[in-house]
Amino acid sequence: MNGDNQQERLLTPDYLAGFIDGEGCFSVSIHPNPNAKWGWLIDPDFTINQHRQSRELLESIQRFFGCGKIYEKSPNKSNVLTFTVYGRKMILEKVIPFLDSHPVISNKRHDYAKFRDIILRMTNKEHHTLEGFQSIVRIAFCMNAQGKQRKYKLEEVLASSSETARQASRLQGETKIQSELSSDVESCSEMQQPTLIEKVKSA
Repeated sequence: MNGDNQQERLLTPDYLAGFIDGEGCFSVSIHPNPNAKWGWLIDPDFTINQHRQSRELLESIQRFFGCGKIYEKSPNKSNVLTFTVYGRKMILEKVIPFLDSHPVISNKRHDYAKFRDIILRMTNKEHHTLEGFQSIVRIAFCMNAQGKQRKYKLEEVLASSSETARQASRLQGETKIQSELSSDVESCSEMQQPTLIEKVKSA
């Protein structure tokens, strides 16, 4: 039996669930993006880090889920490989159903519950409203040691997204006023334009 087949034999659902309990990570990054509706993007991902000697195991996990990518964690950590399932659709279709039926039992279950909640909220498009977006951000900042490793602070994200909403509202109001003024000008012009009968009489 070759190495790949042996890994497949050992990778039972229960074994994988226990492995994720110990080595898996559920994270939701929040980072600025000028093209995003509220000025910030919410990016959930599921990862497992392993030494490159365990690449076959990561490849077995990749085949098990039928999705995800394997890459070097960073140039400074070339001996560490990361298996990542990135994107809400794949997480919703592949990862969540598995972990709902094979739940993690360590303290990591609390992060998973928040992670799952965020995925479902985003699937329901709750992040399209400012209130929904900020609720999701607050949940994300409660994950992984209360967000202590995050580059941006919760207050910064909330304040910035609120300001983006205010700017969008002002711009919308200005656009509406300009549209109404343009409509009034066109109406006035039509009223002042002589009709064909008036032109004939004038002639």
